[in-house]
Amino acid sequence: MTDETPKEAPKKERTWTEEIEVAGNELVGRLKELIDEGNVRRLIIRTPNNEAILEVPLTAGVAVGGVFTILAPVWAALGALAALLARVKVEIIRSDAGPKQ
Repeated sequence: MTDETPKEAPKKERTWTEEIEVAGNELVGRLKELIDEGNVRRLIIRTPNNEAILEVPLTAGVAVGGVFTILAPVWAALGALAALLARVKVEIIRSDAGPKQ
């Protein structure tokens, strides 16, 4: 009789995409909320006719405060751009580790 402990199965990362439409003047605030959620891996800002304006990749484990500091000029530019657009689409790519065993 051998004493074997069960091996852990490797965790598979699951990703999915959501798309929301926000008013231009709400863009920066909504993006900050999404980043605070923590499981967002990439944000893609699009015009209403699906032209990509900006892609923001976010890595796991990035300090949220650091993201805001690094992206401060981007937020300012997005705020100015969003003021010109009535509505924008935000594609949100999220990831989540598989179920814990």
